[in-house]
Amino acid sequence: MSELPDRALRAFRDHDAFEAEDGRYVATATPFEGVVDAEAAEGGRIEFAVTVRVPMLDDVTEDDVAPIVEDGWYETLERRLGSIGGGILAGDERPDPSVESTTHDGARVAEATLTFEDIDPRRGVNDAAAIVDFVEGTYVQGVIPGYEYTDPVAGILAEARRAAGSDGIEQ
Repeated sequence: MSELPDRALRAFRDHDAFEAEDGRYVATATPFEGVVDAEAAEGGRIEFAVTVRVPMLDDVTEDDVAPIVEDGWYETLERRLGSIGGGILAGDERPDPSVESTTHDGARVAEATLTFEDIDPRRGVNDAAAIVDFVEGTYVQGVIPGYEYTDPVAGILAEARRAAGSDGIEQ
């Protein structure tokens, strides 16, 4: 990995969604694991590789999720993440996401990786944060009602209810 120019280091340091850790930038605004690897690219551009790991549905429910339900959920997640671009990102590039079902630290996860380049490091860092937010939001959109969820999903849903002024009880 080539050394980042000072302007890119400042952009990460000034952004409140990331903290530097071992040469990477860890997302702080999501309960999911999100990291950005950045390096200098040709022509003064910066290459950003954003990876977000989200738990598979069966791993965040008290009940068992049938394999066919989880497969459909995963396929929907892949399709939705494929729509990232216009309106979400400020830069010119539209990243082509890679979504893979894998095991990380002993847990089954869907790992989304999106890579893009930008000449403007502040815009690139903002877009990296937007990607992390988009993956989290897309994940939450795919949560299937009727299951009892564990953390981090239970916490996300509780916070959404709190922010909306709802206690989760339909009247």
